Amino acid sequence: MHKSIIAAAIAVVGFNSAALAEGMTVGVSWSNFQEERWKTDEAAMKAAIEANGDTYISADAQNSAAKQLTDVEALIAQGANALVILSVDKDAVGPAIDAASNEGIPVVGYDRLIEDDRAFYLTFDNKGVGSIIAQSVMAVQPTGNYAIIKGDKGDPNAAFLLEGMMEVIGDAVAAGDITIVGESFTDGWKPDNAQKNMEQILTAANNEVDAVLAENDGMAGGAIAALEAQGLSVPVGGQDGDHAALNRVARGTQTVSVWKDARQLGAAAGEIAAALAAGTALDAIDGAVKWSGGANGVEMNAIFLSPTPITKDNINVVIDAGHIEKDKVCEGAMAGIVGCE
Repeated sequence: MHKSIIAAAIAVVGFNSAALAEGMTVGVSWSNFQEERWKTDEAAMKAAIEANGDTYISADAQNSAAKQLTDVEALIAQGANALVILSVDKDAVGPAIDAASNEGIPVVGYDRLIEDDRAFYLTFDNKGVGSIIAQSVMAVQPTGNYAIIKGDKGDPNAAFLLEGMMEVIGDAVAAGDITIVGESFTDGWKPDNAQKNMEQILTAANNEVDAVLAENDGMAGGAIAALEAQGLSVPVGGQDGDHAALNRVARGTQTVSVWKDARQLGAAAGEIAAALAAGTALDAIDGAVKWSGGANGVEMNAIFLSPTPITKDNINVVIDAGHIEKDKVCEGAMAGIVGCE
Protein backbone atom coordinates (compact mmCIF):
# COMPACT_ATOMS: atom_id res chain seq x y z
CA MET A 1 0.00 0.00 0.00
CA HIS A 2 1.65 3.23 -1.11
CA LYS A 3 2.56 5.59 1.73
CA SER A 4 1.11 8.61 -0.06
CA ILE A 5 -2.23 6.85 -0.20
CA ILE A 6 -2.10 6.10 3.50
CA ALA A 7 -1.21 9.72 4.26
CA ALA A 8 -4.09 10.95 2.13
CA ALA A 9 -6.64 8.70 3.79
CA ILE A 10 -5.81 8.35 7.45
CA ALA A 11 -8.95 10.18 8.50
CA VAL A 12 -12.53 10.31 7.34
CA VAL A 13 -13.72 13.82 6.66
CA GLY A 14 -17.01 14.50 8.40
CA PHE A 15 -20.13 14.18 6.28
CA ASN A 16 -22.88 16.77 6.20
CA SER A 17 -25.82 14.70 7.35
CA ALA A 18 -28.25 17.42 6.33
CA ALA A 19 -27.26 16.83 2.71
CA LEU A 20 -28.17 13.15 2.88
CA ALA A 21 -31.57 11.87 1.91
CA GLU A 22 -33.37 10.51 4.95
CA GLY A 23 -35.56 7.44 5.02
CA MET A 24 -33.10 5.15 3.28
CA THR A 25 -32.46 1.55 4.32
CA VAL A 26 -28.91 0.28 4.76
CA GLY A 27 -28.48 -3.49 4.71
CA VAL A 28 -25.45 -4.99 6.41
CA SER A 29 -24.20 -8.51 5.75
CA TRP A 30 -21.90 -9.63 8.57
CA SER A 31 -19.58 -12.59 8.05
CA ASN A 32 -20.08 -13.76 11.64
CA PHE A 33 -20.40 -12.58 15.21
CA GLN A 34 -17.95 -14.99 16.86
CA GLU A 35 -15.41 -12.22 17.38
CA GLU A 36 -16.02 -9.58 20.02
CA ARG A 37 -15.10 -6.67 17.77
CA TRP A 38 -17.92 -7.06 15.23
CA LYS A 39 -20.47 -6.25 17.92
CA THR A 40 -18.60 -2.99 18.56
CA ASP A 41 -18.53 -2.23 14.83
CA GLU A 42 -22.25 -2.94 14.56
CA ALA A 43 -23.24 -0.63 17.40
CA ALA A 44 -21.31 2.28 15.86
CA MET A 45 -22.57 1.56 12.36
CA LYS A 46 -26.20 1.26 13.47
CA ALA A 47 -25.95 4.49 15.46
CA ALA A 48 -24.51 6.39 12.48
CA ILE A 49 -27.16 5.05 10.12
CA GLU A 50 -30.04 5.86 12.47
CA ALA A 51 -28.60 9.32 13.24
CA ASN A 52 -29.01 10.09 9.54
CA GLY A 53 -32.68 9.15 9.74
CA ASP A 54 -32.09 5.88 7.93
CA THR A 55 -32.99 2.30 8.84
CA TYR A 56 -30.47 -0.44 9.72
CA ILE A 57 -31.17 -4.05 8.73
CA SER A 58 -28.68 -6.89 8.96
CA ALA A 59 -27.93 -10.59 8.60
CA ASP A 60 -25.29 -12.90 10.08
CA ALA A 61 -23.72 -15.29 7.54
CA GLN A 62 -22.33 -17.46 10.36
CA ASN A 63 -19.06 -17.89 8.44
CA SER A 64 -20.87 -19.46 5.47
CA ALA A 65 -20.08 -17.99 2.05
CA ALA A 66 -23.21 -19.65 0.65
CA LYS A 67 -25.42 -18.18 3.39
CA GLN A 68 -23.93 -14.74 2.79
CA LEU A 69 -25.19 -14.82 -0.80
CA THR A 70 -28.72 -15.65 0.30
CA ASP A 71 -28.44 -13.04 3.07
CA VAL A 72 -27.60 -10.34 0.55
CA GLU A 73 -30.53 -11.38 -1.63
CA ALA A 74 -32.79 -11.15 1.42
CA LEU A 75 -31.46 -7.69 2.34
CA ILE A 76 -32.14 -6.53 -1.22
CA ALA A 77 -35.65 -8.00 -1.03
CA GLN A 78 -36.20 -6.07 2.23
CA GLY A 79 -35.58 -2.83 0.37
CA ALA A 80 -31.94 -2.03 1.08
CA ASN A 81 -30.84 1.16 -0.72
CA ALA A 82 -27.18 0.48 0.07
CA LEU A 83 -25.27 -2.55 1.30
CA VAL A 84 -22.32 -2.95 3.65
CA ILE A 85 -20.67 -6.37 3.27
CA LEU A 86 -18.11 -7.92 5.59
CA SER A 87 -17.25 -10.79 3.27
CA VAL A 88 -16.77 -14.38 4.33
CA ASP A 89 -14.73 -15.29 1.25
CA LYS A 90 -13.25 -12.93 -1.32
CA ASP A 91 -13.71 -15.43 -4.15
CA ALA A 92 -17.29 -16.39 -3.34
CA VAL A 93 -18.83 -12.96 -2.77
CA GLY A 94 -18.95 -11.98 -6.47
CA PRO A 95 -22.58 -13.01 -7.10
CA ALA A 96 -23.67 -10.77 -4.22
CA ILE A 97 -22.03 -7.77 -5.88
CA ASP A 98 -23.66 -8.75 -9.17
CA ALA A 99 -27.07 -8.95 -7.50
CA ALA A 100 -26.63 -5.51 -5.92
CA SER A 101 -25.33 -3.98 -9.15
CA ASN A 102 -28.26 -5.37 -11.11
CA GLU A 103 -30.60 -3.49 -8.77
CA GLY A 104 -28.49 -0.31 -8.81
CA ILE A 105 -27.60 -0.74 -5.13
CA PRO A 106 -24.17 0.61 -4.03
CA VAL A 107 -21.91 -1.60 -1.93
CA VAL A 108 -19.33 -0.85 0.76
CA GLY A 109 -16.73 -3.62 1.16
CA TYR A 110 -16.25 -3.43 4.91
CA ASP A 111 -12.86 -4.17 6.52
CA ARG A 112 -12.14 -7.06 4.13
CA LEU A 113 -11.35 -6.43 0.49
CA ILE A 114 -13.97 -7.17 -2.14
CA GLU A 115 -11.80 -6.59 -5.19
CA ASP A 116 -14.45 -5.18 -7.49
CA ASP A 117 -14.56 -1.59 -8.72
CA ARG A 118 -18.31 -1.52 -8.11
CA ALA A 119 -17.64 -1.67 -4.34
CA PHE A 120 -16.22 1.06 -2.10
CA TYR A 121 -13.39 -0.27 0.06
CA LEU A 122 -13.31 0.84 3.71
CA THR A 123 -10.78 -0.62 6.11
CA PHE A 124 -7.82 0.03 8.33
CA ASP A 125 -4.32 -0.10 6.88
CA ASN A 126 -3.98 -3.85 7.33
CA LYS A 127 -0.52 -4.05 5.81
CA GLY A 128 0.48 -1.38 8.31
CA VAL A 129 -1.11 -3.44 11.10
CA GLY A 130 1.08 -6.41 10.13
CA SER A 131 4.14 -4.18 10.19
CA ILE A 132 3.28 -2.86 13.64
CA ILE A 133 2.75 -6.36 15.05
CA ALA A 134 6.16 -7.46 13.73
CA GLN A 135 7.91 -4.26 14.82
CA SER A 136 6.56 -4.55 18.35
CA VAL A 137 7.55 -8.21 18.73
CA MET A 138 10.91 -7.75 17.04
CA ALA A 139 11.74 -4.87 19.40
CA VAL A 140 11.48 -7.37 22.27
CA GLN A 141 12.83 -10.44 20.44
CA PRO A 142 15.04 -9.36 17.51
CA THR A 143 16.40 -12.84 16.74
CA GLY A 144 15.42 -16.50 17.08
CA ASN A 145 12.67 -18.86 16.00
CA TYR A 146 9.42 -17.21 14.92
CA ALA A 147 5.99 -18.76 14.36
CA ILE A 148 3.37 -17.00 12.25
CA ILE A 149 -0.31 -17.70 12.88
CA LYS A 150 -2.15 -16.41 9.83
CA GLY A 151 -5.86 -15.77 9.37
CA ASP A 152 -8.26 -17.52 7.05
CA LYS A 153 -6.79 -18.14 3.59
CA GLY A 154 -10.02 -16.90 1.97
CA ASP A 155 -9.60 -13.44 3.52
CA PRO A 156 -7.33 -10.96 1.68
CA ASN A 157 -6.46 -9.37 5.03
CA ALA A 158 -4.43 -12.46 5.91
CA ALA A 159 -2.17 -11.72 2.94
CA PHE A 160 -1.97 -7.98 3.65
CA LEU A 161 -1.02 -8.61 7.28
CA LEU A 162 1.64 -11.14 6.28
CA GLU A 163 3.05 -8.74 3.70
CA GLY A 164 3.43 -6.08 6.37
CA MET A 165 5.07 -8.53 8.76
CA MET A 166 7.55 -9.74 6.17
CA GLU A 167 8.55 -6.18 5.27
CA VAL A 168 9.74 -5.85 8.86
CA ILE A 169 11.36 -9.23 9.50
CA GLY A 170 12.33 -10.17 5.92
CA ASP A 171 15.91 -8.91 6.08
CA ALA A 172 16.51 -10.65 9.41
CA VAL A 173 15.10 -13.87 7.95
CA ALA A 174 17.36 -13.57 4.90
CA ALA A 175 20.35 -12.94 7.16
CA GLY A 176 19.55 -15.98 9.29
CA ASP A 177 18.91 -13.94 12.42
CA ILE A 178 15.26 -15.01 12.42
CA THR A 179 14.07 -18.47 11.41
CA ILE A 180 10.39 -19.04 10.64
CA VAL A 181 9.83 -22.47 12.17
CA GLY A 182 6.12 -22.61 11.44
CA GLU A 183 3.49 -20.72 9.47
CA SER A 184 -0.18 -21.73 9.28
CA PHE A 185 -3.45 -20.38 7.94
CA THR A 186 -6.29 -20.57 10.47
CA ASP A 187 -9.76 -21.56 9.29
CA GLY A 188 -12.31 -18.92 10.21
CA TRP A 189 -9.73 -16.99 12.26
CA LYS A 190 -10.91 -19.19 15.15
CA PRO A 191 -8.88 -19.23 18.38
CA ASP A 192 -9.27 -23.00 18.85
CA ASN A 193 -7.92 -23.62 15.34
CA ALA A 194 -5.04 -21.24 16.08
CA GLN A 195 -4.30 -23.17 19.26
CA LYS A 196 -4.14 -26.42 17.30
CA ASN A 197 -1.86 -24.81 14.72
CA MET A 198 0.41 -23.53 17.47
CA GLU A 199 0.50 -26.94 19.12
CA GLN A 200 1.59 -28.51 15.84
CA ILE A 201 4.29 -25.89 15.34
CA LEU A 202 5.60 -26.42 18.87
CA THR A 203 5.70 -30.18 18.34
CA ALA A 204 7.56 -29.84 15.04
CA ALA A 205 10.02 -27.35 16.54
CA ASN A 206 10.58 -29.28 19.79
CA ASN A 207 9.11 -26.27 21.65
CA GLU A 208 11.96 -24.08 20.39
CA VAL A 209 9.83 -21.05 19.53
CA ASP A 210 11.02 -17.61 20.64
CA ALA A 211 8.22 -15.36 19.31
CA VAL A 212 4.80 -15.54 17.68
CA LEU A 213 3.23 -13.20 15.15
CA ALA A 214 -0.53 -13.79 15.25
CA GLU A 215 -2.78 -11.96 12.83
CA ASN A 216 -5.50 -11.17 15.35
CA ASP A 217 -6.10 -11.19 19.10
CA GLY A 218 -8.36 -14.22 19.21
CA MET A 219 -5.68 -16.31 17.52
CA ALA A 220 -3.03 -14.77 19.75
CA GLY A 221 -5.05 -16.07 22.70
CA GLY A 222 -5.14 -19.54 21.17
CA ALA A 223 -1.38 -19.45 20.55
CA ILE A 224 -0.72 -18.30 24.11
CA ALA A 225 -2.84 -21.15 25.48
CA ALA A 226 -0.72 -23.62 23.50
CA LEU A 227 2.49 -21.98 24.73
CA GLU A 228 1.37 -21.96 28.35
CA ALA A 229 0.45 -25.64 28.16
CA GLN A 230 4.13 -26.26 27.44
CA GLY A 231 5.30 -23.90 30.17
CA LEU A 232 6.45 -21.31 27.63
CA SER A 233 6.17 -17.53 27.71
CA VAL A 234 7.40 -15.69 24.61
CA PRO A 235 6.56 -12.37 22.91
CA VAL A 236 3.24 -12.63 21.03
CA GLY A 237 1.63 -9.96 18.86
CA GLY A 238 -1.97 -9.61 17.72
CA GLN A 239 -4.54 -7.03 16.68
CA ASP A 240 -8.13 -5.86 17.24
CA GLY A 241 -7.98 -4.43 20.75
CA ASP A 242 -10.06 -7.32 22.12
CA HIS A 243 -10.68 -6.83 25.84
CA ALA A 244 -9.10 -10.15 26.79
CA ALA A 245 -6.04 -9.33 24.70
CA LEU A 246 -5.63 -5.90 26.27
CA ASN A 247 -5.73 -7.55 29.68
CA ARG A 248 -3.06 -10.01 28.47
CA VAL A 249 -0.94 -7.01 27.45
CA ALA A 250 -1.33 -5.58 30.96
CA ARG A 251 -0.48 -8.96 32.49
CA GLY A 252 2.54 -9.35 30.21
CA THR A 253 1.50 -12.48 28.30
CA GLN A 254 0.84 -10.60 25.03
CA THR A 255 3.29 -8.01 23.72
CA VAL A 256 1.02 -5.86 21.58
CA SER A 257 -2.57 -5.59 20.42
CA VAL A 258 -2.92 -3.25 17.47
CA TRP A 259 -6.14 -1.41 18.19
CA LYS A 260 -8.32 -0.54 15.24
CA ASP A 261 -11.03 1.61 16.76
CA ALA A 262 -14.03 -0.32 15.49
CA ARG A 263 -16.32 2.54 16.51
CA GLN A 264 -14.53 4.81 14.04
CA LEU A 265 -14.73 2.24 11.24
CA GLY A 266 -18.36 1.37 11.91
CA ALA A 267 -19.41 5.02 12.03
CA ALA A 268 -17.56 5.75 8.79
CA ALA A 269 -19.33 2.84 7.07
CA GLY A 270 -22.70 4.14 8.19
CA GLU A 271 -21.93 7.61 6.83
CA ILE A 272 -20.53 6.32 3.54
CA ALA A 273 -23.46 3.95 2.99
CA ALA A 274 -25.90 6.81 3.64
CA ALA A 275 -24.10 9.04 1.15
CA LEU A 276 -24.04 6.31 -1.50
CA ALA A 277 -27.72 5.52 -0.93
CA ALA A 278 -28.47 9.20 -1.49
CA GLY A 279 -26.76 9.06 -4.86
CA THR A 280 -23.19 10.17 -4.13
CA ALA A 281 -20.73 8.60 -6.58
CA LEU A 282 -18.03 6.26 -5.23
CA ASP A 283 -15.25 8.69 -6.18
CA ALA A 284 -17.11 11.63 -4.64
CA ILE A 285 -17.07 10.25 -1.08
CA ASP A 286 -15.16 12.63 1.20
CA GLY A 287 -11.63 11.34 1.78
CA ALA A 288 -11.76 8.71 -0.97
CA VAL A 289 -8.54 7.82 -2.78
CA LYS A 290 -7.74 5.58 -5.72
CA TRP A 291 -6.12 2.28 -4.70
CA SER A 292 -5.10 -0.80 -6.67
CA GLY A 293 -3.13 -2.88 -4.15
CA GLY A 294 -5.25 -6.02 -4.35
CA ALA A 295 -4.14 -9.32 -5.84
CA ASN A 296 -5.72 -8.50 -9.21
CA GLY A 297 -4.71 -4.84 -9.35
CA VAL A 298 -8.29 -3.59 -9.69
CA GLU A 299 -8.46 0.18 -9.19
CA MET A 300 -10.94 1.00 -6.45
CA ASN A 301 -12.20 3.95 -4.45
CA ALA A 302 -11.09 3.50 -0.85
CA ILE A 303 -10.54 4.98 2.57
CA PHE A 304 -7.91 3.62 4.98
CA LEU A 305 -7.94 4.44 8.69
CA SER A 306 -4.85 4.38 10.89
CA PRO A 307 -4.46 1.83 13.73
CA THR A 308 -2.91 2.32 17.19
CA PRO A 309 -0.50 -0.21 18.77
CA ILE A 310 -1.31 -0.86 22.43
CA THR A 311 1.55 -2.12 24.62
CA LYS A 312 2.30 -2.10 28.32
CA ASP A 313 3.50 1.48 27.86
CA ASN A 314 0.19 3.01 26.68
CA ILE A 315 -2.71 0.97 28.07
CA ASN A 316 -4.09 4.34 29.18
CA VAL A 317 -5.02 5.14 25.55
CA VAL A 318 -7.82 2.55 25.36
CA ILE A 319 -9.00 3.42 28.87
CA ASP A 320 -9.14 7.15 28.14
CA ALA A 321 -10.99 6.48 24.87
CA GLY A 322 -13.67 4.53 26.73
CA HIS A 323 -12.90 1.35 24.80
CA ILE A 324 -12.45 -0.67 27.98
CA GLU A 325 -12.92 -0.04 31.70
CA LYS A 326 -9.81 0.35 33.80
CA ASP A 327 -10.64 -2.45 36.23
CA LYS A 328 -11.21 -4.84 33.34
CA VAL A 329 -7.97 -4.17 31.50
CA CYS A 330 -5.87 -3.80 34.64
CA GLU A 331 -6.98 -6.95 36.48
CA GLY A 332 -3.82 -8.83 37.47
CA ALA A 333 -1.65 -6.24 35.71
CA MET A 334 2.10 -6.14 36.11
CA ALA A 335 3.58 -3.31 38.15
CA GLY A 336 4.31 -0.09 36.29
CA ILE A 337 1.66 -0.41 33.58
CA VAL A 338 0.78 3.06 32.32
CA GLY A 339 -2.92 3.59 33.06
CA CYS A 340 -3.12 0.91 35.76
CA GLU A 341 -1.34 2.80 38.52
